[in-house]
Amino acid sequence: MNIIVVFPNMEHAKSVRSILLKNGYTVDAVCCSGAQALRAANDLDGGIIICTCRLTDMVYGELYEYLAPRFAMLLIGSNSQIQERETEDIVALGTPLKVHELLQTVAMMAEISMRKKKRRKQRPKTRSAWENRLIHQAKLLLMERNHFSEEEAHRYLQKRSMENGSGLAETAQMVLSLMDSEL
Repeated sequence: MNIIVVFPNMEHAKSVRSILLKNGYTVDAVCCSGAQALRAANDLDGGIIICTCRLTDMVYGELYEYLAPRFAMLLIGSNSQIQERETEDIVALGTPLKVHELLQTVAMMAEISMRKKKRRKQRPKTRSAWENRLIHQAKLLLMERNHFSEEEAHRYLQKRSMENGSGLAETAQMVLSLMDSEL
C-alpha cells in the first residue's frame, strides 16, 4: 500500500511516518506541501494521502481535487475542522491523535483500497470505436482470404491474442499489417 504523509510541520510528518514504519507500513513520501505530495502521487498507482487541513501551499480540499481517484485521503485535524469538511469521501481523525486509531484507520483504508483495485482489475475493459473497427476489419480480412466464418475469425484472433499475451485489438492490428504486407 502506497502512503504519502503531508504535514506543514516536517517534525509532525516524520513522527507519523515513524509510527507507520514501526507497524509494518511503507511510507513512500513525506512532504510539507501539496505540490510535493502531488509530484509523489504522480509516480504511484494509488494509495493513501495522510494530511492536515492546511498545508504550506494549499488546503486539503484543493489537494483532494487534484489527486487521481485511485487515492484516498485521511484528514487529521481538530474536531471543528473535521466537521466542516466539504466531502464525505475523505476519512478524518480528530486531534489529539491516538496511535491505535491511526493504525486501525489506515488498515481499514488499505483494505478498501485493495478491494477497489481488485474490482477494477476484474472489470472488463471497454474497447474504443477505433479498436472495434480494427477487430472488425481483421475478421473481414480473415473471412475473405482464409474463408473463415465470423466465429472462426473471432476465435482465431482470440487464440493469437492469448498466445502473444496481447489484446484483441493489438492482435487484429498485427493481422492487418501482416496481411497487407503480403499484397
